[in-house]
Amino acid sequence: MLAGMPEVVDNVAVARLYGEPLFAMPQDLYIPPDALEVFLEAFEGPLDLLLYLIRKQNFNILDIPMAGLTRQYLVYVEEIRGRNLELAAEYLLMAAMLIEIKSRMLLPPKKVAPGQEAEDPRAELVRRLLEYERIKLAAAKLNALPQFGRDFLRAQVYIEQSLQPRFPDVNAADLQEAWAGLVQRARLVQHHRITRPELSVREHMSLVLKRLQGRRFVEFEELFDPDKGTPVLVVTFIALLELAKETLVEITQAEAFAPIYVRLAYSPAA
Repeated sequence: MLAGMPEVVDNVAVARLYGEPLFAMPQDLYIPPDALEVFLEAFEGPLDLLLYLIRKQNFNILDIPMAGLTRQYLVYVEEIRGRNLELAAEYLLMAAMLIEIKSRMLLPPKKVAPGQEAEDPRAELVRRLLEYERIKLAAAKLNALPQFGRDFLRAQVYIEQSLQPRFPDVNAADLQEAWAGLVQRARLVQHHRITRPELSVREHMSLVLKRLQGRRFVEFEELFDPDKGTPVLVVTFIALLELAKETLVEITQAEAFAPIYVRLAYSPAA
């Protein structure tokens, strides 16, 4: 048995390390120093750091005191140089720019034409800072908007459909094909007649309604009698169209190329 390890009682271990049982807590746990490091301020780049320093000290962004700003900026850069050299490279470039601006402000201004103002060495830096601040504020407004998956979720509601089947409406092409088939069959059984009977559309409308009375569905072809000839078929078809126009009958079809059915229109009681 290893020194410092207690005797095993009933093979109960306090923990397992890589599958091996531990019967006592180890005394040589090592915690890296960086594991407990806390960053109170995080910046997204040199411009973000400069803007933070300016706003924190209430500096006028149009009249930046370069000496104080550069000194505070270099303190932060020296802090991160020993921790992350790759990250510090971008900040060092901005530090060089700040030192250059500070040096140019110590030199006498260049001579310009009468009536013109000398160029401010800080002008380009101020322009970049103002532009960065506008973009940062716009990004903050966009981030404050409700986002799917973060602020809200899409609601999914199941609505049980009615058990009563809803048949699709019959289009004109289906009626035309059904009518053409009836006319073709009527020509095969037509008879030569001398007299020309007078046919009434209203009369055949009444006949169609009588055939539909008391029946749930009637097949489209059952409403026509080919033995009576083409004129009767035409008048019966016109009567059916008039009834459908006046919403007295309903013409339905379960699916494409399926039989066509006719029934009395449902009218709720007053």
